[in-house]
Amino acid sequence: MTGSRIVAMGHYQPSRVVTNDDLAMTLDTNDAWIRDRVGIAERRIADHAESVADMATIAAEKALAASGIAATDIDLVVVATCSAIDRCPNVAAEVSHRLGILAPGAFDINTACSGFSYALGNADNAIRAGASRNALVIGAEKLSDVIDWSDRTTAILFGDAAGAAVLTATADDEEHGVGPVIWGSAPEKGEALTIAGWRPYIKQNGQSVFRWATTALAPFALEACRRAGVDPSELAAFVPHQANTRIIDAIVKKLGVGPDTIVVKDLVESGNTSAASVPLALSKLIERREVPSGAPVLLFGFGGGLTYAGQVIRCP
Repeated sequence: MTGSRIVAMGHYQPSRVVTNDDLAMTLDTNDAWIRDRVGIAERRIADHAESVADMATIAAEKALAASGIAATDIDLVVVATCSAIDRCPNVAAEVSHRLGILAPGAFDINTACSGFSYALGNADNAIRAGASRNALVIGAEKLSDVIDWSDRTTAILFGDAAGAAVLTATADDEEHGVGPVIWGSAPEKGEALTIAGWRPYIKQNGQSVFRWATTALAPFALEACRRAGVDPSELAAFVPHQANTRIIDAIVKKLGVGPDTIVVKDLVESGNTSAASVPLALSKLIERREVPSGAPVLLFGFGGGLTYAGQVIRCP
């Protein structure tokens, strides 16, 4: 049984920046209130005509260009999203067609904010099982389509973005670059965050999600490290879902990461981009060359469903 490794990442964010002060012009809020409660300063919002597939394609193009692997050599495309408007064809098939990927396995995954780790786990398992050789994994969201801009409890939180990873099979004598995924859910708490109905808006019980995230999730992140054979103190970086700085800090406190471990907080400039948040933050980390190649990085997503998933990867 072979394993897989990430060979390259790519990301995309729309050009339009919406600051907390911009939101305060139409909402009963202010910059200090938002920064104090969630840690967000600004977010990117896509143009009306810009789709989830558009953003996913651009991020994927960048990842493929950096990987040295031709689009025609990709045999599996997995897209994590909860905000795509079109149900069929799925985003994975649309991206594949735009990139000239020939006859890949192509499917979407919807586990909201944990989606990228779910998608990455599925692609890694497919490579381990011999069903794929080279895979493209994307997290992409246009949450601005499902935001009620008059609701300050949700309008301040979310942004639009996409992040992509190219995976390839490892040689028999090569260390696996993607550790075993740990995933699960708390479906009895599913009503805490919903995007429901034909013309949906995001609705969230923020306190319920906050309590669950700060009290229940750290053991699962620790288990992802254990399954990969990596002590949390050895992590070069921790890339959690970018929902709330206080949630991130609470998980980090229980993880016991080392003093030099980089804890990524991309939400300050990007907001919560759901399934795109982990690959977006990881791609930026790699682009800035803040983590050496081969160093262990813990990815951990959590959110709507309520779901969670994570794994340790080796930095490309």
